[in-house]
Amino acid sequence: MTTVTEVWLRRHQPRPAPAFRLVCLPHAGGAASSFREWGAQLPDSVELSAVQYPGREDRVNEPFATGVPELAGSIALALRPLADCPLVLFGHGLGALVAYEVARVLQAAYGVHIDHLVVSGRRAPSLAVPGVVHKRPDQAVIDEISRLSGTSAELLRDYAFRRFFLAAIRSDFRLAETYRAEPGPKLTCPLTSVIGCDDIEVDAFQASCWSDHTTGPFTFRSLPGGHFYLLQDQEAVLHLLSICFAQRSNCVSG
Repeated sequence: MTTVTEVWLRRHQPRPAPAFRLVCLPHAGGAASSFREWGAQLPDSVELSAVQYPGREDRVNEPFATGVPELAGSIALALRPLADCPLVLFGHGLGALVAYEVARVLQAAYGVHIDHLVVSGRRAPSLAVPGVVHKRPDQAVIDEISRLSGTSAELLRDYAFRRFFLAAIRSDFRLAETYRAEPGPKLTCPLTSVIGCDDIEVDAFQASCWSDHTTGPFTFRSLPGGHFYLLQDQEAVLHLLSICFAQRSNCVSG
């Protein structure tokens, strides 16, 4: 029988006795396979899992999520069995919002305080603004995707891929553009906000405002590249994540 954890998570690099669990949440239009190559490049003490949103890849026949809170609640439930060792959440774009809400649910509903939250390429929830891309015609959605440089132009010209991809990206844009953070207790974990220094979607001030959402230590990082800097320099992102694990290990050993 498939467990709720198996429904939502893909473990690309299983570890027999991990010291940390890194859970990655994809950007709009992304899927668990976006993180397939990361696991082998992380320390042996880290087990990587990636969230698989409904409506894509091996969950393609399932309906899309109706809202970020619903999505976060389901993912938090799936993560509960993994809280036997420190959890680090990483999310990019839409995934940053979902990761934040997952951390809130874990803390408020289950008493699970994650070890670190790393949010990437997203302004703070307190600065959320409405958007209408998800309501626009197909070509306007494609133009927006091209502007952000997150999907190759060759793939977008492929009719079969575009027809499938547009449904997922439109749904994800709707989740991000209709999201509004609800009042509630702040997180208590360390929080790191990362952007590409040439990101046209979020600037340093907007990214730094994530500091208002935790009582724990806050760090801001800017890496070379645009909105999808993590596709251009995967090594830099993994190095940053490894620093999070090393800092935690030093605290525990000290």
